[in-house]
Amino acid sequence: MTVALVDGNNFFVSCERVFNPRLENRPVVVLSNNDGCAIARSEEAKALGVAMGTPWFQMRDLARQHGIVALSSNYALYGDMSDRMMAILAGFAPEQEVYSIDECFLGLDGLAGSELADCGRRIRACVRQWIGIPVCVGIAATKTLAKLANHCAKKCLAGSAGVCDFTRLPAVELDRLLARLPVGAVWGIGPRLARQLGDLGLTTAAALRAADATVLSRRLSVQVGRIVCELNGIACLALEEVAAPQQQIIVSRSFGIPVQGLPELEEAVASYIARAAEKLRRENLRAGMLHVYARSSPHRQDATHYHGSLMLPLATPSADTLVLTRMALDMLRRIYRRGPVYQKAGVALLELSDAAASQASLLPAAPDNAALMQALDHVNARWGRGTLRSAAEGVRQPWQMKRARLTPGYTTAWDELLCVS
Repeated sequence: MTVALVDGNNFFVSCERVFNPRLENRPVVVLSNNDGCAIARSEEAKALGVAMGTPWFQMRDLARQHGIVALSSNYALYGDMSDRMMAILAGFAPEQEVYSIDECFLGLDGLAGSELADCGRRIRACVRQWIGIPVCVGIAATKTLAKLANHCAKKCLAGSAGVCDFTRLPAVELDRLLARLPVGAVWGIGPRLARQLGDLGLTTAAALRAADATVLSRRLSVQVGRIVCELNGIACLALEEVAAPQQQIIVSRSFGIPVQGLPELEEAVASYIARAAEKLRRENLRAGMLHVYARSSPHRQDATHYHGSLMLPLATPSADTLVLTRMALDMLRRIYRRGPVYQKAGVALLELSDAAASQASLLPAAPDNAALMQALDHVNARWGRGTLRSAAEGVRQPWQMKRARLTPGYTTAWDELLCVS
């Protein structure tokens, strides 16, 4: 088995730079919902000490001093750029596992020697030329090693220059390289496991690689034993070309302004249901259970904290926005309380099943709006999300999250296409 991990560098920032080259070589951060904290940072911002998750209000002085550019999250743009990048990468290998919005594994069996590094360089050049995103490529005999090779490629270790091929490194050199990496850098080793391994004297990736997999499986978990095997070139994790079916779909947002009235909450919940139902239909799924919640801020000391939540089954599994909206609003009215200042609401669709295999109900069925839903999705896909929507979602939606620094939808909205003069 030979596998490559391809990862977009500082992906959200890189997407913004594609359409605004003036951001190149400048410190840039992308902020979370409501422009709260840093969720992506350019290398220049990292060099200034901006850590992941740093609240924007804490870095304002630093931003003024060093000219840090802060942008709101443009998820529609990032999702579209991800789709384009994954489509390009699919052309380089017969096997592809999309791992996250900016990462994928590629099966490179059949290539050997210098062909592997050459393939990595072609991947970098092609993605950069076609969509402008810089990527790094890590190549190894297992997925865990490929993740570490990608880490080394990003840090330019072992003279990688963006492509690091562990398959050509002698075992001694690989150990020397892994000895420079903390055990927490290994895929699957979180902070808690890192502390437990540290207590056992295993503080580096090399030390973990040299450990006894059987002993660690007994003392910690089977997962840790598999990681040790993977570090030694024994593949325990296969490429998953078909993604596992989703177990739930959650849509929740913090409000841009405090909300007290039921009408505003109803608009928000109806909007979240519309988004969740759209995802359901795209995956050809139906939901059998619905969860609705609304809560005040747990951090406000001047108000009583309230968290209302309700979960109910549907009589018949559905992906119909209108059916789900009616039920969600009824549930919201049952949990709503006058007085609290609501800071967030959300919905979750659970007990998901294949639409083609859903079991019929003996109870009277709700009206079949399949044709209407198909038309709704078609119009919104062509003209932009929200072009057609239920009246329950409202029009002005003042509760929407704050995105004061949002860039245009360069690839997802006709009226926001980049103009070149």
